Amino acid sequence: MDTSHCGRAEPVRVAVFGSFYRGFHVLSELLKGPFGARVQVVGVATDDVGGGFVSRERRVWAYPHCAGEESMVEELAAAHGLPAYKGRVKCEHFYQLYENDWRPDLCIAATFGQRIDARLHGYPRLGFYNLHPCVDDGWPSGYAGPNPFQALLDDGLDHAVIALHQVDDGFDTGALVALSEKIYFPPTASVVDLHKSTSPLAAKFLVQQLGTLIGAPARPHETA
Repeated sequence: MDTSHCGRAEPVRVAVFGSFYRGFHVLSELLKGPFGARVQVVGVATDDVGGGFVSRERRVWAYPHCAGEESMVEELAAAHGLPAYKGRVKCEHFYQLYENDWRPDLCIAATFGQRIDARLHGYPRLGFYNLHPCVDDGWPSGYAGPNPFQALLDDGLDHAVIALHQVDDGFDTGALVALSEKIYFPPTASVVDLHKSTSPLAAKFLVQQLGTLIGAPARPHETA
């Protein structure tokens, strides 16, 4: 029996775990981009920069940034009627919210300061995926970890790619789905510069792959 409305399937329920520029641009694409009519963002989790559980000292928050960069994902979510969750995700309170209210079919992580456990990554029927900067050095990449841009700069590299990969119990070790085109940067670039310059491209790369993940092509004329 066809349960779709007027011949159209129900939107895929998507949750975003993200912050800073990558989280902002990914959430923007899901809310306003070409899949806006095919997906429904049902939950947003973002970093509480003051919370010790985000490992601030090992992530982008260790670098100079402004208050607006801490809250950009939360504010974008609020503008679309989505309260952002900023607490611990590995706790019974969040498990209940995730499984009973959000009920995501698909999850995307994009600069998120907490590890995802099996109860979370094993729930969505279409998978839980992460966008991670690295280079094409085999998979898992040698640039797995919480601060890949700093590692790339330390090694004197002039480019990065964005890996879209499944989330598993390891640290950026889940099965690789796709790699983006190379994104070049100057030797004077900082970690924050790289977040700013690569995040729009990472979000567009996700959109390119999203049809495969949800089993439906984009319709460019359909936006939220």
